[in-house]
Amino acid sequence: MTMITSAANPRMKRIIQLQRQAKARVAERAFVIEGVKLFLEAPADLFKEVYITQNFYAKYAEADQEVMGKLSSFPYELVGDDVLRRIADTQSPQGIVCVLKQMNHGWPGIVDNHQNESICLTQTSPEWDNAPLYLVVEELQDPGNLGTIFRTAEAAGVTGIIMSRGCADIYNPKTVRATMGSVFRVPFIYADDLIAAISGLLDQKINVYATCPDGAEPYVHCDYRGGTAFLLGNEGQGLSEPVKAKATRNVMIPMRGAVESLNAATAAAVLLYEAARQRII
Repeated sequence: MTMITSAANPRMKRIIQLQRQAKARVAERAFVIEGVKLFLEAPADLFKEVYITQNFYAKYAEADQEVMGKLSSFPYELVGDDVLRRIADTQSPQGIVCVLKQMNHGWPGIVDNHQNESICLTQTSPEWDNAPLYLVVEELQDPGNLGTIFRTAEAAGVTGIIMSRGCADIYNPKTVRATMGSVFRVPFIYADDLIAAISGLLDQKINVYATCPDGAEPYVHCDYRGGTAFLLGNEGQGLSEPVKAKATRNVMIPMRGAVESLNAATAAAVLLYEAARQRII
């Protein structure tokens, strides 16, 4: 098997663009993952290309049947260690970089007549979650925060995540890594019209709760055992007034000291786990 030894190779230059540029990911409808965990977590039907180093192959050839079993399912190519370091987004890459297709499946019932470019429908729900539980995110900018929210959402049994177009790119390599594989299992959608998306939830008799610090009741006073959606806003400005106005109720997370707000991922964890707690009891 021949080895790619130069980062100037057109395919390697393309991977670097996919890592760094959202417009390149949109144009090709592809994204990049790296590392063993994400390689194992990613659904087989999403893989387009797999690149590994000789050291990676030598490390896993006899020691890890799971890795080698999946690797044998795809045509893969060898790249030099220096090349892989150039195309990877991490400082200490593990020797494997893959190009995947973006997820693009219908999510019926969320938004009528919705046209979107990024939907995932793989869904798993814990035994206690009979009623839908949604997270609606407006203009969240931090890739790491968004990825952590996905990870927390999966653990809390969220039915799906709806994001405004101004949110961070879920296919950003930092976001993908922060999800720890949850991006492949939590249903998500980027809504061109977030107000219409929320209206779609309300039409399904789902209670919508806006998180805001002023004029709201403590979040623990509400009943989340029925269909529930939490609205989370931008790190700095919070929810916009039009989005907040769509809420069934406004809730707050009480805080002491001089803290004005919680990290968005932390706030999501507090709210989602209160809903999960109520549904377990």
